Order: sequence, then structure tokens, then C-alpha cells
Amino acid sequence: MHEMIKGSNVSLAALSENIDSVIVSLGWGSSTGEGDADVSVLLLDANGKVRSDADFYFYNNPVAADGSVQLLGKTPTADGNEDRISFDLTAVASEVDRIVLAASRYEGARFGELEGVKLALADGGGEELLRFAIDDADSVSAIIFGEVYRRAEEWKFRAVGQGYDAGLAGLATDFGVDIDDDAMAEETLDGAAGDDQTDATATVWADEPKRQETLGAVPSPRHPEGEAQPRKSAARPRTAKKKVTLPKAAKKTLAENESWKDARLFPASSLKSDRERETRATSVLLSVMAQVPEFGRRLTAAFGAPAGRMETFTEVTLPHGDTPRRPDGVIRVERAGKLWTALVETKTNGSALKADQVQAYMDIAARRGYEAVITLSNDVALEGSPLVEVKIDGRRKHKVALWHLSWAEVAHQAQMLIRHEGVGNAAHAWLLQELLHYLQHENSGCHGFQNMGPAWVPVRNGIDDETLCQGDPRALEVVESWERLIRQVCLRLGGELGQKVLPVHRAKRGTDPKALRARLADQFCLDGRLQSELRIEGTPGILAISTDLRTGKLRTSIEIPAPEQGYPLSWAKRLVRRLAEAPADLHIETLVEGETGGPRGTLERLRPEPADMLPKETATQIVGFRLSLLKSMGNSRGNAESGFIRSVDDAVNRFYTSVAVHLDGATPRRAPSKEQTTTG
Repeated sequence: MHEMIKGSNVSLAALSENIDSVIVSLGWGSSTGEGDADVSVLLLDANGKVRSDADFYFYNNPVAADGSVQLLGKTPTADGNEDRISFDLTAVASEVDRIVLAASRYEGARFGELEGVKLALADGGGEELLRFAIDDADSVSAIIFGEVYRRAEEWKFRAVGQGYDAGLAGLATDFGVDIDDDAMAEETLDGAAGDDQTDATATVWADEPKRQETLGAVPSPRHPEGEAQPRKSAARPRTAKKKVTLPKAAKKTLAENESWKDARLFPASSLKSDRERETRATSVLLSVMAQVPEFGRRLTAAFGAPAGRMETFTEVTLPHGDTPRRPDGVIRVERAGKLWTALVETKTNGSALKADQVQAYMDIAARRGYEAVITLSNDVALEGSPLVEVKIDGRRKHKVALWHLSWAEVAHQAQMLIRHEGVGNAAHAWLLQELLHYLQHENSGCHGFQNMGPAWVPVRNGIDDETLCQGDPRALEVVESWERLIRQVCLRLGGELGQKVLPVHRAKRGTDPKALRARLADQFCLDGRLQSELRIEGTPGILAISTDLRTGKLRTSIEIPAPEQGYPLSWAKRLVRRLAEAPADLHIETLVEGETGGPRGTLERLRPEPADMLPKETATQIVGFRLSLLKSMGNSRGNAESGFIRSVDDAVNRFYTSVAVHLDGATPRRAPSKEQTTTG
């Protein structure tokens, strides 16, 4: 792996033969777990300018029409988060001379407040080729991490590390992006939120804060009392075709009664065995991937696949010694006469991936020159802990990448497209809706992470009778299962809200994920608690989840800071008004400076007397409030989704929908401005 220093450059072809597609990761962390930034990409011509505003890719314009650029979103790491970007270098237009990789902070935040600011670049097989650490970010709010550029038809990378005090607005303007003056004045470029997910405009406009397109029982956040709701901007020029999302409300059914069931393209009720479920699930998924380009590209871009014509196959027989092998599926993508091929191995329900089976597919792929093997199951992969251990023959010149995809992530990506971001036409939206209905059917076997594992019951018993000792490997298994569960909770809630929901990691820079889990397992043996934190875009604080196996209680909570202006009694009254629709058993604790805690009580008791939230000593400074809900944990286990997993999922959803959504949101990343008008 090549370590870069500022100003250095390197030929990508000198590092790997597999650079038609590359994945760039921009990463950072913070000691509080609250630091964040947004990535952006600019395609520049020989004059160092974008050809048009469509060459500016950011949160609201994440995918290039030709597939050359795709922002893959954030991925949690041991000491923070990283944003990943997929590039198909064979699809980059010939007039594009270089690709600028940047990131920006918002709300006045600076990169000097973050730790471990770095860039990494991997080839199409997932092998990390180079890394560039930026140690002098300091007070800038935007940074150019690096650039990928052409020299004599060869792609190279240059480590830049240049900061911009003017933020993303200044950076984008320097490269010719047309920024509205009012937007620059309001620093509206400092965020990733947008106003209309069906309009993927490349031009950044000063607009209303991103709205939450929510489903069912997940309501939109309220606007603070006394504040006018941001006005909907007038129609404006678009740089992308309007996309199709599902209607907010279902059409009135023509069924005579509730016993009538809708006819489905992919029925699941007739499935009898795990083998049938695996075969059906593979065929359903691969067929939709081939027919809905946005969806297929979204799933395969993260695996280094190019943008191009995709075809998918099932039950393909491939020679392997005396016993031919039949992978569950094959994905092939054609781009400029070249083929990218991946073998797919699928599992449903609680079936585990088999190491010898995956190893055989890796060997077949290496001999036949295929690029990847993709495993698909209900399990969730963890950083630094592969689900299946395989041996790589270093003597082989051709390298095969092994990737894992969970059914929960497949459902998440389908939800994001059809409910929030949109697809090309109504037929594509319908196909994704049918896929999502199939995945969520109780008989499909594709329900995501379902079981805390064989160590769960003995560990709970060991906690109860205080016989669980530090270093017990079963405790580590439970900690890993807990982390998988939290990642799945993030996927589910993020798909419902159409927003980023990520686990927060509070670890020192460079912490090894396995070592961190081992320390958490030892602490778990001592106190019997499993704890995690989630960052939900638009909420005023971090959502904390804590489960105490000794008491059987599950706590969800959020800490919100005290307002900077006003009087404490006004704060208390306003908070109670905000929580008018929250559960009566909501616990409210006043956080005070220099003490372990202030007054506390249930919302039911505090509603008639908000002043009871205030400390008796008037000189005591209030720093914030902690809101908590308690519920009992589920206890069952088995092949079906366990009661404990359901209780965690339900607790997070209940807290968000009944408490967090009613709070004043975090300061909007994009400030409202005067309405845009159009001409012509």
C-alpha cells in the first residue's frame, strides 16, 4: 500500500492492473462521535473548470448519468465514518481532464476539530492501493483531498490537501459552478440537505431545509412555534429528468373485504423449503437488478463494477474438478467491450454461509478471470471480521474480490430509491415495490439479522447468576451480534426516513475494530449492559440505546442542549409544549453543570408544573435535558426474529416517532432564502 504525502503523485497503473473502476474513501472521526462532513466531486476540463453545473456531484446529485461517478454514502468505521465514492474511469468523458475530490463541513464547523482526516483509494477488487493522511486541516471548512487526473491516456492520483476558508461555496465557485449569491451569503452549500428528492439538480440552490419523506407512523418534524414554515420555492430550471417515487398515500382498494389479497409479481406464500426460498430470492433480486438500472448500479458500484449493460443469470453450472459447481447466480456487466463478472452465493432464513462453498467459488472465479464473488445472507458483516474466511493463492496473477451484502441493505436501497430519491419511470418504481414487498413477506426468508446466536442464552444466564467472566469468548459473540443488530436498525430507520442514520463510534484514532470489541465484551461482563449511539440527520442530539440484561430493561434516550438565549422557565415550558404528543411515561432529566444530575420526573407529572424541571438553586446553570423511554426486553430466541431484536427495533422506532420527531431539529444545513423565480 502506497503512502502519499502532500503534493506527491503516483500512476494508478503502477499500483494495480485493475483500475478501470476505483473506490475512493474520505474518512474522519472525532472524540465525541459527532463530527461529520459531506463529500463532493467535480469533473474538470483542460481549463480547470466544470463543463456545466451537472459536473458537480454532491448529496443532492449523487450519481452521474453515464455511471462514471456514484456517491455510495457513509460507512461506519472503528473511529468514525467514511464516505465512499465509486468511479468508473472507463466511462469518464474524454474531455474531462481531472476529477477533484473534496469535502466540506457546515454550521461553522472546521476540519481541525476532526481526527484522522484521510483519503484511501482501492482498485476494482477492493485492494487498497494508496492512502493520504491530512494532519494540518486546522481552521478550514472545506478541503480538496486529492485529484485523479489524466496524463497521456494514463490515470494518476495527486495528493492535494488544500483547504478553503470560504467553504464549499468558495471551492465550487473557483471551479466554475454557478452558485446563487444569496445561497453563498447564507452558507447554504455547507450542508447535504436538499428540498426535493425527486429533483436531482446539480446546481446548488438556497432552498428550504430537507423535508422528511416518511412512511406510515413516522411523522414529519414540527416547525418551532412562532417560526414561519419555509416557503416552497417556485419552479426552477432542472439539470436532470424528474424521477418517479411512490405516492404518499395508497389508492383506495377495490377489494370487497380485507381477506382479498393483491396479486403479486413475486409470490412468497407457496415457498416450502430453504432451498426454494434461496432460489426464488436470488432470481427475484437479480432480475430486478437487470431491469432497473438505478438499482442494479447502486448495488454493484460498491463492488467495483463498471457502469454498463447488465445481465443476470441463475443456476449456472461451472466446472470444478470432478464435481461441477452451481452458484446461485451470476452478474455480468459489459462496458466498452469488456466484461465484469461476479458469482453470487445466497442464503436465506438462518442458513449460514459455508466456507468450503465460498472457497470453491473463489477458486473458480480466479481460474476463469472473473472479478468478484458476492455472498448474500441475513447476516451483517462487521469491519475487520469477515463472515467467511477464505484462502487467497498469492501465486495467481488474477485477483478475485470477496464482498458481502445483507438482505437488510438490499431492502434499504430499494426503499431509498422508490420512496425518497426516485427512479427513471413508473415501471421501475413498481418493480422495486414488488421486490420490497417480497423481501418483507414473512415467508421470503429475507428479513435481515434475526438471531442473537447460540451464545445469547448462556450469556444472559451468566449475567443473571454473575458467573460470566471477562475473556469469555461467548461475551464477544454477543457484542458482535449487538453491533450487527444496531447496523441493521440504522438501515431500517434510514430507509423509512430517507435520511442518514449511522452508528456513532467513540474510539481513539487508529483503534483496531477487533480490539475495541474485545474491550466492550470485557465491560459487558462487568456491568451486563449493551450500549450504542445513533446519529439521525435532523435530530438535535445523539440517540442512545442501552439494554441492561440484569434488570431486563431497554432504555432509549437523547440529550438536547439548553438554548443559548432566554430564561430557564421558558425553556422548560417550551419543551413541555413540544412534547404534547409524547408518551406520558417519558422521563425528563435536567442536566446541570458540575453535578451528576438535576431534577427529573415523568412527562405526566411535569406537564402541569414545568417549573419542577428547574434546580432549586437559581445559580445552578442548566446545560441541557435528557429525554428517556424505558421498556422491557424481549426474551425469546429461535430461527424466527427474536423478541429481543424486535424489542430493540420497536424501541428505536417508538422513541423517534413519539419523541425525537417533535423536538426542534438540528440547525438546518441549508438556510431558507427568498423564493427562486424562473424566466422563459
